[in-house]
Amino acid sequence: MTNAEIVELTHKHLVNIYGCLPLAFVEGRGPYLIDADGNRYLDFFCGLAVTSLGHCHPAVVNAIKSQAEKLIHVSNVFHTEPGARLVERLSGLFNGAKVFLANSGAEVNEAAIKLARHWGADHGGRFEIIAMHNSFHGRTMATLSATGQEKYHHGFEPMLPGVALVNFDDIEAVEAAVNQRTAAVLVEPIQGEGGVVIAKTADYLGRLRQLCDRNNLLLMFDEVQVGVGRTGKLFAHEHFGVRPDVMTLAKALGGGLPIGAMLARPEVAATLTPGTHGTTFGGNPVACAAALAVLDTIEKERVLENAAAIGNYLMEELRTIAKSSSRIVEVRGQGMIIGVVLKDEARPVVDACLKQHLILNATAGNVLRLLPPLNLTLEQAQEGMAIIRRALAA
Repeated sequence: MTNAEIVELTHKHLVNIYGCLPLAFVEGRGPYLIDADGNRYLDFFCGLAVTSLGHCHPAVVNAIKSQAEKLIHVSNVFHTEPGARLVERLSGLFNGAKVFLANSGAEVNEAAIKLARHWGADHGGRFEIIAMHNSFHGRTMATLSATGQEKYHHGFEPMLPGVALVNFDDIEAVEAAVNQRTAAVLVEPIQGEGGVVIAKTADYLGRLRQLCDRNNLLLMFDEVQVGVGRTGKLFAHEHFGVRPDVMTLAKALGGGLPIGAMLARPEVAATLTPGTHGTTFGGNPVACAAALAVLDTIEKERVLENAAAIGNYLMEELRTIAKSSSRIVEVRGQGMIIGVVLKDEARPVVDACLKQHLILNATAGNVLRLLPPLNLTLEQAQEGMAIIRRALAA
């Protein structure tokens, strides 16, 4: 089938919620995608920060094939070796945490919200969660209620009660919102969907940690987009020297397969007992095998060091362009999550790049967002930058 045929067939039957670009991809290798008409694209989007080792990384493909030939699904009524090994691995990476496995970022953020409420019920009947304006935590009703962007709320009101939204990077606003009902604070260390926003207050996350400790609140970090190496460290909070009580991961964890994980301090996780939460496909052995291969590859191939170095190169090049371009307001980011803030809408630049076979995206209206593979080479980075220069100039 051609691009046009696949697009036509899709839109004939699919619920129209995605606003898909008129491209259909049939193959991917490393940082490149091939469409149904045989055109090759350099991918600086990674399926929204998912394929962080590039497309069809051999280690991930081999892990998937090997596991799929043995066992695909048994449900959480039983145990599997890939699931056991993955929770052991994640626990060891997060100070002995207990782990809940699900299928997506929304699901594990939902689990974190439910955990906070259940924990709060056990600690004085508290239930309220403080979340941030400009945040994004998912599309379920609970995660949508904690998402601080009204454009995602329209048509789904009223939101669920029990969420107080305050400004990001404003510790005084958080302090003012704390009351006898408060159980937890939920925050993204870097706001990805909100425009790659990093707190300008250097100790913001540290002060949140202190505030939660003083008031016996849970501090919960949503690292769905920025975790698993995206920032040049395995977890984004490592840059800030602050450890949360609860952390959520997804996207890059499965190398392209759907998987999410909620990690919580054992004494906090203990509030969830058999029957209080669950999911049919969580801990799927094929997805767990893929996640183990991702974590192995990050370690064996020194992926974090590459992400930090190439990410720094990309940001320096973009800042050089900004010096001679009236279109760029700011370049910000960490590692391989980069936001180029423009004076005008970013979508025309995205479209101009796409015409030159580079894939990236726009977020928050005027922010050009780059989410390249963490193992991108310097030559591939230079290839992408040449296209971005031409697109900005045009």
